[in-house]
Amino acid sequence: VQLVESGGGLVQPGGSLRLSCVASGFSFSSYAMRWYRQAPGKERELVAHISSFGGTTTYADSVKGRFTISRDNYKNTVYLQMNSLAPEDTAVYFCSTWDGSIRYWGQGTQVTVSS
Repeated sequence: VQLVESGGGLVQPGGSLRLSCVASGFSFSSYAMRWYRQAPGKERELVAHISSFGGTTTYADSVKGRFTISRDNYKNTVYLQMNSLAPEDTAVYFCSTWDGSIRYWGQGTQVTVSS
């Protein structure tokens, strides 16, 4: 299993970013996917979840209405569209999946929201 995130960077408050996570080594369309984030000195937290075919999405209260998770099962890719970014969204963002016994993680992509 390999998960490779991209799309992070430095953005001003109020700005937008779209993160991507390309998956390989497993049957992508059969598994739910998640985005997590970890800010310095804080525990990793779940940001968003999407079911295997995208019919169900859930969000942390802190990002609801601002972030959108989506997936393209033809491209083996999951996305996180982040709008109205705030300094408190600064963190390393990870995509993740779980095969029923092991949770797999990407290497993460840094998102910094600062003026």
